Amino acid sequence: MHPDIENIITNIENVIIGKRNVVELSLVALLVGGHVLLEDVPGVGKTMMVKSLAKSIHANFRRIQFTPDLLPSDVTGVSIYNPKEMEFQFHPGPLMGNIILADEINRTSPKTQSALLEGLEEANITIDGITYELPKPFFVMATQNPIEYEGTYPLPEAQLDRFLLKITMGYPTMVEELEILNRFQNLPPIDKLKPVIDIDGLLSLQKEMKNVYIDESIKHYIVSIVNSTREDRNIYLGASPRGSIALMKAGQAYAFMYGRDYVLPDDIQYLAPFVLSHRIILNSESKFEGITAEKIIKNIIKTISVPVKRNVKL
Repeated sequence: MHPDIENIITNIENVIIGKRNVVELSLVALLVGGHVLLEDVPGVGKTMMVKSLAKSIHANFRRIQFTPDLLPSDVTGVSIYNPKEMEFQFHPGPLMGNIILADEINRTSPKTQSALLEGLEEANITIDGITYELPKPFFVMATQNPIEYEGTYPLPEAQLDRFLLKITMGYPTMVEELEILNRFQNLPPIDKLKPVIDIDGLLSLQKEMKNVYIDESIKHYIVSIVNSTREDRNIYLGASPRGSIALMKAGQAYAFMYGRDYVLPDDIQYLAPFVLSHRIILNSESKFEGITAEKIIKNIIKTISVPVKRNVKL
């Protein structure tokens, strides 16, 4: 594994126990410059993980608690008239940070949810016709509860498509939960967490990641998987080309994380359910039968021929 990435993961694991795959996937999104939708029940460590990530890279952390009465200006900021200066002055909202936790994003209205769209896609926000660039790095981890639907507003497909990955944390094992009790018995371990890399170092990693080679055969493999989601009988709406781009970039970041300068088919197979499951809509029959989007993506992967030879032009 890349030594800098290993240091970040090890540092986060001083607080978060037994969730290495979640930490790795979060770092994949961070390296790409993408964002994560974390769907899980309360109390499994979502907030603690994002805080630990922010502390590990010495970044600015902001938490937005989404509620039904939250307004778009509460997220992005607002221009207020200053009578002394006789001009409007922009007061930035909590979205102006490096690491953003959008907690229970589906509890706020679609109007407020849409305030995130420009930031998620273009890393800037527009207030009163003026565009403000968001700080770099800019990483959003949005959470939603998969059980409690009363009083919630499901995210529209256009917004789901802005998230690079959709992941879950799950409950810890009994052994892991005992270790959690021991660590949190006195001073919370996050209070002792120190940065292991600065923002400039992270931006350098993001730049290096883009140089990871991805062969034409791997690109064809990605397109075949995504195109199959548009033809599968269980799927009402397949993934868009944005899904293909997301899967390619995630593959580059995952390969870079493991110290490789090239992408393997195994990288794509592992990442595809996390990248594509929230970008497809199942038909009513599949939902009734209890088939999940993740299972469909895994079945599609089994039907696609895996590239075994690199395309070389002689």
